[in-house]
This record gives sequence, C-alpha cells and structure tokens, in this order.
Amino acid sequence: MAWTITDRASVDIGTPATPYIDDALRTHVIDVLMPRYETPLGALMETLHEVQHRHGHVPYQAMVEVADLLGIAPSQVLDVVSFYEEYHAEPVGEHVIAVCQSIACEVCGHQAILDHLKSRLDIGVHETSEDGKFTLLALECLGSCDTAPCALVGDRRCDNLTISALDEIIDELEAQ
Repeated sequence: MAWTITDRASVDIGTPATPYIDDALRTHVIDVLMPRYETPLGALMETLHEVQHRHGHVPYQAMVEVADLLGIAPSQVLDVVSFYEEYHAEPVGEHVIAVCQSIACEVCGHQAILDHLKSRLDIGVHETSEDGKFTLLALECLGSCDTAPCALVGDRRCDNLTISALDEIIDELEAQ
C-alpha cells in the first residue's frame, strides 16, 4: 500500500460572500456557549455542531472563522473536526447512513450490511452518491452491542439490521 501525498499548503480555501459565522451565531457563541466553560476552547465542539447544523458540514473557511471567534489556532479546530467522526469537513449527502463496525457488529455481520449498501448505492465507504442523496460511513462504535448489527440513518439508530430491513429503509428514503 502506498501513501498518497496531497500538498495542502497551497490549497485555496476561498472566502464565501457571506461568512459562516454570522452575527446571530457569533452572539449565540459569545453570550450562551462560551460562559458555560472556563476557557473559550471549551466551547469549540458545541460551536462546531452549530456550524455543521446550519451548513451541513464544517468547511475549512468556517474552521478559520471558528478559530478567530474563540481565539484559538485554526489547527486546533481542524484537529477536532478531523478526529471526531460526527464532523464533516466536506459536504455529505441528504441521507447519511453510518454502519457500526465494532467487534460486536463485526461478529453479527456488519460486513454483509456494508457490502450490500456499497452495491445498492453504488458508492464506497466515506463516499456520496452522484445525485447527492446518500453518504455511506463506517463508524467505530454506536454503543449498542446488544442490538448488533446496527447503523445510524440520519439521527435514527437502526438495530438488529438485516439486508431486507435496510432495503426497506433505503426505499423509504428514495421515495422522499
């Protein structure tokens, strides 16, 4: 296996016409979130959740704006976004399906679930369908070992998954 190197030092992240941190969000972070914590860094994850909730992901320019608002280095923001699986630096599909791949789900057949999803949606793990409807993720643990295999479909946890149950879920989402 070879590592692919990407030169990010010269990547232009662009600046949107309107900032990701608008006046309302800035006020919310300063007046509501930051007072909950001893230091501004404590409000980082909640601020990132707010940005992602509003924009669907946390673009690189938004990370710079969050860093400026909290008075921290942009690298600290990027470290958090890239470490935690619930944050997305790139746009995701309208429906995100995240299959648990913990040891319990592995033993109970998560690979068959993933393989079926890859085939049915014609995408790989951590990819989005061409129509932008679905993104497929694999997560380390959803904390539901007694109901393995399981997955998150949006914010809804689906337990004791079977391929037929999964097909019903996808049919329902495609009909929306």
